[in-house]
Amino acid sequence: MKHAFLPVLLSFVLVPVAAPPARAQTADDVIQKHIAAIGGRDALQKITSRRSTGTITIATAQGNIGGTIEFDTKAPNKSRIAMELDLSAMGIADKMVIDTKFNGTTGVSLNSLQGDAELSGNQLDNMRNNVFPTSLLTYKELGYTMELLPKEQVNGKDTFVIRASPKTGSVTKLYFVATSYMLVKTVATINVPMAGGDVEQTSEQSDFRKVDGITLPFTLTRSDAVQTATIKLTKVEHNVALDDKIFSK
Repeated sequence: MKHAFLPVLLSFVLVPVAAPPARAQTADDVIQKHIAAIGGRDALQKITSRRSTGTITIATAQGNIGGTIEFDTKAPNKSRIAMELDLSAMGIADKMVIDTKFNGTTGVSLNSLQGDAELSGNQLDNMRNNVFPTSLLTYKELGYTMELLPKEQVNGKDTFVIRASPKTGSVTKLYFVATSYMLVKTVATINVPMAGGDVEQTSEQSDFRKVDGITLPFTLTRSDAVQTATIKLTKVEHNVALDDKIFSK
């Protein structure tokens, strides 16, 4: 059974993100200050993997959907996002399980109700760009172009804005609170063929906490024209032993 909102869930491909400034004069100043604010280059380089688990609530025109979510990431750019969603509020008895995997070269989305789909094009480019623990550590080597834009306000706070343009993949606008250097918002257009084409996705991050000396957001809200998903993490672990097999079909 197909539902209009389901394909959009495939847009939960992580888009690489950057970080904030206070009195920065260039985009690179902002990035370096962000790296320092979230824990520092040395601490970040000691992290080789991360497992994050929590809950997800998706608000759609058909009703709210709840479930669990797990993120697995491993250097240099392997990733997996697994969701189990309860569709009973929409009159569907079966749970929907979505498992999106990227092994560093190829990607696939396994969907228990809609079948499997190989990732390609823009989605695949974005996953390749998602270098762990952050592409900002080596953005110059990766070929990113970073442009510092005029300040904007997010939730009543002044933010510095950087437009991050990779060689291939989505151009992303990054918003950083000027006083804390925390990344609180990103906006990117992601091409999702099963959703009918380009989808502009906004991600807001909050509830920052330290894990192993690294400051991370524990609440993420991702929204587009069709739905809003709120993710609340309950546990984050670093340097977990992750078998490479979990990132492949």
